[in-house]
Amino acid sequence: MEELFKNHLRSKKLLDQNKIYLLAISGGIDSVCLGYLLRSSGIGFAIAHVNFGLREKESDGDEAFVRSLAKEWGVELHLINTNIKELDEREGSLQMAAREFRYEWFDQVLKSNGYEALLVAHHADDQLETIFLNLLRGTGIEGIYGMSEVRGDIIRPLLGFSSAEIISYMVQNSLKWREDSSNQKNEYKRNILRNKVFPLLEEGFTEGLKGMDSSFSRLKDTGKAFFFLYEKWKNEMVIKEGDYQYLSIKEIGKIPGKHSMLYYWLRDFGFSFADVQDVFTSIEKGESGKTFYAGESMLNKDRDYLILGKNDFEWEPKKIEIHDISILIKDKKYDILQLQGEIDIDKSKENAMLDFDKLMFPLVIKKWKSGDRFIPLGMDKPKKISDLLVDLKVPLIQKKQVLVLWSGGEIAWVVGIRIGELFKCDSKTKKVLYFKNR
Repeated sequence: MEELFKNHLRSKKLLDQNKIYLLAISGGIDSVCLGYLLRSSGIGFAIAHVNFGLREKESDGDEAFVRSLAKEWGVELHLINTNIKELDEREGSLQMAAREFRYEWFDQVLKSNGYEALLVAHHADDQLETIFLNLLRGTGIEGIYGMSEVRGDIIRPLLGFSSAEIISYMVQNSLKWREDSSNQKNEYKRNILRNKVFPLLEEGFTEGLKGMDSSFSRLKDTGKAFFFLYEKWKNEMVIKEGDYQYLSIKEIGKIPGKHSMLYYWLRDFGFSFADVQDVFTSIEKGESGKTFYAGESMLNKDRDYLILGKNDFEWEPKKIEIHDISILIKDKKYDILQLQGEIDIDKSKENAMLDFDKLMFPLVIKKWKSGDRFIPLGMDKPKKISDLLVDLKVPLIQKKQVLVLWSGGEIAWVVGIRIGELFKCDSKTKKVLYFKNR
């Protein structure tokens, strides 16, 4: 196995003999095996061990054994003792609290000592268990990917080796390790798979776990093809404009695997697969204006598009003084120009030309609120902002982010939509205040 391990390191370029790594070691067969293999491969490393004291004398025995290994191997030992039960009360789950504590502490040791990466002893059987657990949790296509051999500063050099190979190596070389009695207890789902389910599969099927491993490898390859096509589809179909993303409802209905496509678009914004199913239910019912929320994100089903944006829009009122020359409105920067003489009127909705002499400084940009009204350009009587937005078919998700420019007690401009009739430029205008988007 030593030669296989060396060849594996070389072919994958996993470890560098000129670097020092940190090995997470429990005293169990897997991490101890990895330690011996690292030594035989000339890889420099230190070891880190956490004693939670959960198994009392057995836990102390693990610590003593790890100390003896550090001495035998001539490596630096990092050791910590902590009361996991107190962590459990604070975090809510013993297993999760222990895992989070271990990795947080490993990361501290790694960075404070300048080690290259953290080495953990997960092997091929652990990988299979992880994939099974993912599938049982309903994680979808990504569940078959399991653990990565390299992820960030964590490396799993044994991921390509089976538990049987590890046991054989340790036994043949008369090497010692510690047995964790909790591994025999079926209190955790992983142990149920390891102790009950997998032995039955090995016994009842000729190919056993090797056949499943082969199937998962092929499915991973299929998954890569899917994500390649997904990225291509997303780049072609999702339209990005400022704070919003648009996806045509008509186009999403044409593609195979539409539920998965939509899920992978939305999941980074906090939406679940169940949310995606609700979106399609809404589409099938022909509902318009339906809105879905996930954390800071919201998805609005408009007439023809799914519109993705932020749920909470924060805006503190901004004053514009008479000598200001620019302002940032959301993510857009506007130049504020004072023009005189002959001027060509800019009719773009994005910009605004207002009669300077009709304005009362300081101007204030605020979020609109229910009941706000003004006389839109071209009209002769007041209209509620809410009614104007409905008439213009502004999607609900965008309505929340509409801003208005106040001059005294009047609205001079619904930003990016329409100026007020009372502030328009006409034949009597001598000076213009021009908001021009850069």
